[in-house]
This record gives sequence, C-alpha cells and structure tokens, in this order.
Amino acid sequence: MKQCPIDFFDPEVQHLAASAGCRLYRMQNDTGEGLISEYPILPGIDLFYNDFHMKDGQNQNKRPMPDTIEINHCWEGRFECEFQNGDYQYIGAGDLSIHRLSHTTRQTCFPLAHYHGISITIDLPQAQQTLSSLEAIMGDLDIHLETIAERFCREESCYVLRSNREVAHIFSELYAAPPERMAHYLKAKVLELLMLLNDLPQESFSVKRQFFSRSQVITVRAMHDAMIQDLSHHYTLAELSRQFGIAQTSMKLCFKAVYGSSIYQYMKSYRMQTARVLLQDTSHSVTEIAAALGYDNPSKFSEAFKKEYGTSPTLFRNSPSESDVF
Repeated sequence: MKQCPIDFFDPEVQHLAASAGCRLYRMQNDTGEGLISEYPILPGIDLFYNDFHMKDGQNQNKRPMPDTIEINHCWEGRFECEFQNGDYQYIGAGDLSIHRLSHTTRQTCFPLAHYHGISITIDLPQAQQTLSSLEAIMGDLDIHLETIAERFCREESCYVLRSNREVAHIFSELYAAPPERMAHYLKAKVLELLMLLNDLPQESFSVKRQFFSRSQVITVRAMHDAMIQDLSHHYTLAELSRQFGIAQTSMKLCFKAVYGSSIYQYMKSYRMQTARVLLQDTSHSVTEIAAALGYDNPSKFSEAFKKEYGTSPTLFRNSPSESDVF
C-alpha cells in the first residue's frame, strides 16, 4: 500500500525538510513559532507531533477537508479553537478531541504560549480501504471509522474526552517512541487507539460538550491581562466580576477553560514564575520583589516560593547552576 502525502497546510506554513519518512513544518508570527513533524502512518492516516511556543496560531492550521477527521491529544499546555459559529473549545493536558476537518475554524490560539501534543488525521474512505486490506492479512480488526466519526462528530461538533486512562497510556508511548522504531511503532499504536475509540461504551462519549461564547472569552482575556500587568494588586472575585461585567460563575468556568486552572491558582503560579525571573535576572532585593508581587510580608513570599520550588528565594538566587531543575 503506497502512501501518498497530502498537503494539509496553508501556504503560510513553511515546509522545512523531508527525510526518513518525516516532513517538518514551521509556523511563525510575532508571538513565536511552532514546529510540526508529520509522519505518514498508513494510506489515509497521518500523525503530527506539535511543538508550539507561540500565543496566536494561524487562522487555520489545516485546510478544510471533506470526509476527514482529526484527533488531537494535548501533552502539555492548552489549545484554543474558535469555530465559525463563534463557539470556543479548549483542550488541556491529558485531553483528547475529535472533530471533522470540514468543521471550519476561525482561529486557533495557545493561551499559555506553549503547547505540545499529537494530531492524527484520518481520511475516512481511504483509511477504511487500508483497514480492509490489513484485515485480509491480520484477520478482523473490527474498526469502523464511519461509526467513530458519527459517534464523536455529530452535527459538526468537537468532542472532548477528558483525561481518560486508556488514552493516556497509548499516547504516553507515542511520545516516547524510539526514533529507530518510529515508522513501525506508530502504526501499531494508532491502530490500538482506533480500536479503543471504536469500542468505547456509550457513557464515555455521551457527555455534555462545553463551549464558551466569543464575548466571554474576550472578557476573560482582558481580565487576565489586567491582573498580570499589576501583580502588586490582589483582585477579589467580586471585584473582577464587577469591573469586567461578568457573573462570577461564568467568569470562573470560562477562566479555567481558557487558562487551565482557577483564577487563584493561576495567579499564584504566575507570581512565582515571575519571582524566579526577577531573582535570576535582576538585583532587586527579596523584599522589593515580594512587594512588587503583592506580598506585604517578605516572609510570606519566601514561604510561598519555597512551597512552590523547594528552596528559599535567597538560596535559589545564590545557586544559579541548580535553578534549571525547578
């Protein structure tokens, strides 16, 4: 079975190289860059390793294609997809999404400015022919791609399966595939994934699909930007709700969807990450850094930093050779 490569990407996605069964692409804009490694697995099935260090993706990572589904798994970071109808959907670490490439997206985004994951595209007619040929050799695989598409992509929707143990096991091995065995190993793991999706019980995919409106997402982004611009100020939920005109329940749900954690946890982590940078790259005292990050008491700042990184701010600053392990 000869594999015919498909040009999935818009011209603005740069094709860098092709070797050893892999094609490498680069996306660039003023928010950073992303690298995509494409492996043709079987006729009709392609796998992509995605490594993005940017905030705004292209308007469409892949061209719309009829009769093609895309499976996305997030290893690290978060991925935001805005559809033409104005709905937003998110996947975070451990999540898996399935949608048709005919379900056109308006734009994509990486709210945490980094994303690592795997995409698998399946041309349904061609891939089903491939599976039929394999069954003639291996016996009945009992994988029905149209059934999978109908289950998970009803009404042009995007289905998200949150942190499934079996899915996590399959993808953990895909990320760890040794280069010398990559070509053959990926085939086996993708077939295993398709068998799992084919056999998932009804309750696994009959879940509420959670979307957010464009106005909610824009409001939460503005709220996020205001909070990180003035880290010396600790906003209350009531204050944020009042200032940005959004109900607290919607605000909390939408913020967690966009940024992957509660407002409190996100800002706590953001302050600690900022503290690391200030300790490494400036000569400001620990007291000055604590005040800039909204801590009136330097000892409370030191306590929070040690809880996050396992060492005090002073020891962290004085041990630059060890800072990379945190």
